[in-house]
Amino acid sequence: MELTYTSDKVRLQCTSIKMANKLFGGNAALTKSLLARINALASADNIKDIIVQPTFRFHRLTNKKGKNLEGYFAIDVKSIKEPWRIILQPLNSDKQPYNPCNIDEIAECIKIIEITEVSKHYE
Repeated sequence: MELTYTSDKVRLQCTSIKMANKLFGGNAALTKSLLARINALASADNIKDIIVQPTFRFHRLTNKKGKNLEGYFAIDVKSIKEPWRIILQPLNSDKQPYNPCNIDEIAECIKIIEITEVSKHYE
């Protein structure tokens, strides 16, 4: 799958051990898990390969505090016990968001995703 990033900062957090370690305050387990998740995303043929793996806990985000999160999804960086999530948005072949994003119907077609952030999304 092709991965794009909303910014160079997000790209570096997802691809650089040094930047990931800084993001997680030196937590090597989270750094290792993040880089493994990014590798898994890049190695997948399409998003369905990720959705069907329970360890990723792929889930739809809902609107929160006035922020429209329609079409955004998250996977756990390590596990549900950790607050860190990789926030992503599926893109079409023109690198535009699907509107509407009926993930169940188009999962096998999604071959491009944009990583928008790695954060403690629920805090």
